[in-house]
Amino acid sequence: MDLTLPTQENVIYMVEQIKEKLRMVNVDAMKSEHFDEKHYEDLCYLYEMVMKRDSFSPSEMNAIVAELGSLRK
Repeated sequence: MDLTLPTQENVIYMVEQIKEKLRMVNVDAMKSEHFDEKHYEDLCYLYEMVMKRDSFSPSEMNAIVAELGSLRK
């Protein structure tokens, strides 16, 4: 998968991977369909940051979820 291309498929993939990595309980609140290519660069940066880490503090989790919320349509 070439994540350098701002496609809806890549957006969906990154959002799903972030949700899985964070083990989000309320996954319905962050449906992949709520995101589009408009904020692709920001989403890609967030995806790369999340994938690099093995664990997150509660405050980091809140910050990531808040950032995802700001990137929604």
